[in-house]
Amino acid sequence: MSSPTPLHRKAEQIAHAVADKGGRALLVGGYVRDQLLGIVPKDADIEVYGLQAPILREVLMRLGRVDCVGESFRVYKLVWHKSGERFELDVSLPRRDKKVGAGHKGFQVEGDPFASVEDAARRRDFTLNAILQDPLSGEILDPFGGREDLEKRLLRAVDAAHFGEDSLRVLRAMQFAARFGLEIEPATVEICRATPLDDLPRERIWGEWEKWLLKAPKPSLGLRVGGLIGVFARLFPYLETAIARRGAEIEAALDGAAREKTGLARGKQVALMLATLGSFLGWRDAQRLLDDLGIAKMRGENGALDVKKVTIQLIGVRKTPRDFWARCETIEDKEFRFFAARVEPDLALRLSRARGDFEAAKWFEENLRRLGVFDGPPPPLLLGRHLLEMGMKPGPHIGRIVERVYFMQLSGEVHSLEEAKAQAQAIKAAFEESEK
Repeated sequence: MSSPTPLHRKAEQIAHAVADKGGRALLVGGYVRDQLLGIVPKDADIEVYGLQAPILREVLMRLGRVDCVGESFRVYKLVWHKSGERFELDVSLPRRDKKVGAGHKGFQVEGDPFASVEDAARRRDFTLNAILQDPLSGEILDPFGGREDLEKRLLRAVDAAHFGEDSLRVLRAMQFAARFGLEIEPATVEICRATPLDDLPRERIWGEWEKWLLKAPKPSLGLRVGGLIGVFARLFPYLETAIARRGAEIEAALDGAAREKTGLARGKQVALMLATLGSFLGWRDAQRLLDDLGIAKMRGENGALDVKKVTIQLIGVRKTPRDFWARCETIEDKEFRFFAARVEPDLALRLSRARGDFEAAKWFEENLRRLGVFDGPPPPLLLGRHLLEMGMKPGPHIGRIVERVYFMQLSGEVHSLEEAKAQAQAIKAAFEESEK
């Protein structure tokens, strides 16, 4: 199980330092799960047994910069970069949770350095996340049979008495099932169904949805589990209705979109996945889904992307590549240019392929490339500054003239700047005549 990854080497360094003080450091949760599944982890959690918090902090400060997160219960966060990659490792004491209020935030969490491994693991959600590993010896500690459940591809709650205290775990069941190809244990299904979800804020719901839609190779599995445990019926009833009518089509399209999103920036991946779902909902329900999830702008490498706007554009196109293909004998070039001006062509083609329209998408892409608009519409020949250079006075009519001429350019009536200027003069004269 030992690994030469930077995360594991850092974990070994911490474990040695903790052992020198009489404690024991164990890798926990997702890191161990991913290792067992053959996935290279990008971050890790360590629980330290046998050391009080002040001593643990001193030990960690000797190993580098330490950032503390949390108030009553602190997590010591170590972040570093190596070979262009970012690594993150959280170190904490075993936790003891006490339910003090309603909802997923109604917990009082305290560190307990002398808790047993079994008691600490009992607070976790699923058995696959309740596996621990000693980074020095490689020993696996598995008090609740998570390793066997992983081998069986089974998602099972650790402790029925405590699982339902955190309603967010119901949504985690959906995304874990999809990401790792798991079946959910019948008893865990019943626990999820019995757990109220009305306390969850939109940002927490979206956090689980995002992992489901972006990390799962087959999001259809999450769709099935979400229906099975009552996520959609309780939080998105309009989606539940669509699934009841066209579930098989939606599943196939979601899995297709998961393949098609490869190579896209994160924001565009989100837009493609949500547009795929939204394309089965109808205009109003698609907008309602985006509102219920709190979708807005996402920051990426090239700045903020208005994900909601892009998603609505994808869903709202009046004619899809499939519609164009159906009348390929009579289609005009200008229609491709207008399409490229309304929606990003590459995303529209990916959505079309996700929904199984491969022949239509191929034909549509060939025409977009033939006309030079695969990467977007042609830039306008005429700009406002050209009209000012022609002696026109500033005012709202400038924008209207530029817009009218660009429409003519997309229609194929204007091919050069000289023609654009001539049309602008004619439009200006028509405006002046109508105002007399």
